[in-house]
Amino acid sequence: MAAAPWSLACSSHLSRPADLRRTAAAPAAPQRVRLGCSRRRAQRTVAMAGSGKFFVGGNWKCNGTKDSISKLVSELNAATLETDVDVVVAPPFIYIDQVKNSLTGRIEVSAQNVWIGKGGAYTGEISAEQLVDIGCQWVILGHSERRNIIGETDEFIGKKAAYALSQNVKVIACIGELLEEREAGKTFDVCFKQMKAYADSISNWADVVIAYEPVWAIGTGKVATPEQAQEVHAAIRDWLKTNVSPDVASSIRIIYGGSVNAGNCAELAKKEDIDGFLVGGASLKGPDFATIINSVTSKKVAA
Repeated sequence: MAAAPWSLACSSHLSRPADLRRTAAAPAAPQRVRLGCSRRRAQRTVAMAGSGKFFVGGNWKCNGTKDSISKLVSELNAATLETDVDVVVAPPFIYIDQVKNSLTGRIEVSAQNVWIGKGGAYTGEISAEQLVDIGCQWVILGHSERRNIIGETDEFIGKKAAYALSQNVKVIACIGELLEEREAGKTFDVCFKQMKAYADSISNWADVVIAYEPVWAIGTGKVATPEQAQEVHAAIRDWLKTNVSPDVASSIRIIYGGSVNAGNCAELAKKEDIDGFLVGGASLKGPDFATIINSVTSKKVAA
């Protein structure tokens, strides 16, 4: 594929890592960070990946009390949700049991982190075996807050993902670039490096969902345009085709995260390679989270 110039003023196509370069830049529009532009990429054939189901995860992060979580669970239990969507919520560790015991079985439960191996003398950590013991089916790994605040490396995260999968805990594998990395034309470099660390450790991708979350869009109110998100998702899928296998590339679900809310989810959902969302703040509001889940209807219309 031909390389494209890099510009913060355009929002169409990103170039390949070896050829990324910046051109003259214009200020980004409010609440938008613009990407490079070029000729349209070749038409792709994968319209909806994975199991054929949209996937929406709610990352509650370090939020909630017993009372607020009880209210949120009640809202989710009362919501009318589209049936052809896989839905997962990730409460803080100490509330997983409460959520498991009160949330409808329609929604699965995830942890927000897990230790790299079998439990033992690792103060403050939670093992995959313990997650299985309490009926927790998923774990979020590689979130930017773990990478950039806690200091977890790509390789460490890849090994954690492999061990979780070996214990039958499914993985939401996060990747994404910082604002300065994007502005320096390194979006693909960063995302592909993070993907390689997963690929170096994971042999079975059947229970993996990839979450692309540009760090500049997490909790900032800035959202990648649908075209921007689609472009990175398509590039990730192309990378998987070349570096893992065509089967994995055509089956895995790649979801978007970064200030997704009830107002912008429908347009994002229409894009070919956006197979769902990983939602932060909006997942703490039952009605808004239900709207995001039900944005699968936009995917159906677009198809």
